Amino acid sequence: MIDAPGEFRLDVVDLSGLGEEEREAEARRLIREDAARPFDLAAGPLLRAKLLRLGAGEHVALVNMHHIVSDGWSQGVLIREIGALYAANVAGRPSPLAELPIQYADYALWQREWLQGEALARQVEYWKDRLSGAPAALALPTDRPRPAVQSFRGAVLPFGLSAELSSGLVDLSRRSGATLYMVLLAAFSVLLGRYSGQEDIVVGSPIAGRRRAELEGLIGFFVNTLVLRTDLSGAPRFGELVGRVKEAALGAYAHQDLPFEKLVEELQPVRDLSRQPLFQVSFALQNVPQETLELPGLQLSHAGGSAVTSKFDLSLHVFESGDELHGIVEYATDLFDGGTIARLIGHFRTLLEGIVAAPESPISELPLLSAAERHRLLVEWNATAAAYPREKCVHELFAAQAARTPEAVAVVFEDRQLSYGELDRRSNQLAHHLRGLGVGPETVVGLCVERSLEMVVGLLGILKAGGAYLPLDPRYPRERLAYMLADACCLVVVTQAGLTAQLPQHEGAVVCLDAAWAEIARQPASAPASGAGPDNLAYVIYTSGSTGKPKGVMVRHGGVTNYLDYASTTYAVAAPSRALVSTPLSFDATLTSLIVPLVSGQPTRLLPDNEELDALGAMLRAGDNFGLLKVTPTHLDVLKQTMPVSTFAEQRCAVVIGGEALMADTVQLWRQHAPQTRFFNE
Repeated sequence: MIDAPGEFRLDVVDLSGLGEEEREAEARRLIREDAARPFDLAAGPLLRAKLLRLGAGEHVALVNMHHIVSDGWSQGVLIREIGALYAANVAGRPSPLAELPIQYADYALWQREWLQGEALARQVEYWKDRLSGAPAALALPTDRPRPAVQSFRGAVLPFGLSAELSSGLVDLSRRSGATLYMVLLAAFSVLLGRYSGQEDIVVGSPIAGRRRAELEGLIGFFVNTLVLRTDLSGAPRFGELVGRVKEAALGAYAHQDLPFEKLVEELQPVRDLSRQPLFQVSFALQNVPQETLELPGLQLSHAGGSAVTSKFDLSLHVFESGDELHGIVEYATDLFDGGTIARLIGHFRTLLEGIVAAPESPISELPLLSAAERHRLLVEWNATAAAYPREKCVHELFAAQAARTPEAVAVVFEDRQLSYGELDRRSNQLAHHLRGLGVGPETVVGLCVERSLEMVVGLLGILKAGGAYLPLDPRYPRERLAYMLADACCLVVVTQAGLTAQLPQHEGAVVCLDAAWAEIARQPASAPASGAGPDNLAYVIYTSGSTGKPKGVMVRHGGVTNYLDYASTTYAVAAPSRALVSTPLSFDATLTSLIVPLVSGQPTRLLPDNEELDALGAMLRAGDNFGLLKVTPTHLDVLKQTMPVSTFAEQRCAVVIGGEALMADTVQLWRQHAPQTRFFNE
């Protein structure tokens, strides 16, 4: 459909009455506004222009064309013809432009008549075969989750390559018998492969589509999009990969006449409004000579303007300009931050330098990180060495603390409590009793108790005897308890009289902390020689069994001591507050809120079984301060639903979160409503 010739009006906006700063800001605003204003494809016009008058001798000309009637090549034609017409008009001469030999309508008619029957079938067959089994998406790591529907909001980041690197790439392409485009596409594919972890890389690439001389002077949309697939499999050397890219590119050039929209129609990919079909990343080498506009009596410069859209997730455009290559990366701001794209550009530059230096290297060995990034990753972020009591066991750390603060409260449960000295003595007596039953290093002792003071006595007593405790949740099915006891070869089970009926048949000894305490209390109050060292087992804990049978994980004293030293400093429980234990002993995370304060001299409050969150909520509502809490994100969500989040507002505690993925919206909510609380995601 072709509009009839008509008068064209150049809108003029006079900004000369504004102050200099205000005038500049308003001009920028009008540029952005004009770029963002949509075209009406049904009614037109599809080209508009505006002149901003900044002063008597200073103007900004805006020319805005819809892509459906123009392409990058068309801009050069437009600039060249405006220059010729302007110069002729100023001199009073008629238009110097010759009549066009053909019009865009002729091209459209030719395409429609040629691209049918056997010619169409050949093109379609090639692309179907070429893209058979191609991945539907390129899984680039993004800064944010992909929205359900693309907004096409975007930004642009420019970059440059040095003359030395640019020259090296040109020389490499000559030696490879390939074009610069092919070498750059191969390198970009390596980058995308390293970022995504995929070996089958699909990118889109524009092609001018002007294969006849008669088309070179036309303004119109001739460009087509080719879908180029690069195979990174088999650990090829870069030179070999360039050969693969060359073969793919030449095949695509020979079948470039099938319009991209027709290809999508033929392949019928699954409709997904969150991403473009067939490819989501594009690459282009812009080597069309750039026209400069020279008009008599005027000094001209390019005003520029920042892009606010992105057609794809990521688009890399490289330009040849003199001895140096430069480019831009256009990216979707829904997915990526500018800093992420800046790092990507840095990785691309490092990769290109590595390719020029050693083009026959396997692509997996080509460098991506700069020297500074390698140092940060290998040295700075890996500088985790710390002095901690490497030769100590967990129970020895507790005993040392008990010697320092024997009168301080160690553990509280409901209306009962034990001081550090009392807890130390009772656990020593239990340790002597267990030693008499044969418990020593590498002996696994089951600990099946309800949350209580006895639970802590039992845990420390087993460790002081040199054994390793195995938490057995009384609420577990008997079948699971039987499996764990047999699998861990438990020699002894420490329990409470009321729970013995729930225990499965067991060949080892059973010690009831309550019923047998009179006998246990006759043992010495001093610590026995445990014989355990940092390489001996501290505890065995079983996985949930969600992927098969539960698996026992064996944890040594050395690892626990390392963690306790770190956590005691990082989560620093502030006196006189206390830590809260709200999770079962069979949950590995309980170690944080139970043992960390016990080796740091702080009290620990045990919340009742099955009432943990109710008890925690009551404490918070009463304004009861605590210093350390270990929970899961699910616990946080339940707290949010059952009590005002503002209850946390004045808490100056450390909340350690683990066990599940922590979502960003949860973090934001608690940061907003609990500004005094420190949250640690383990």
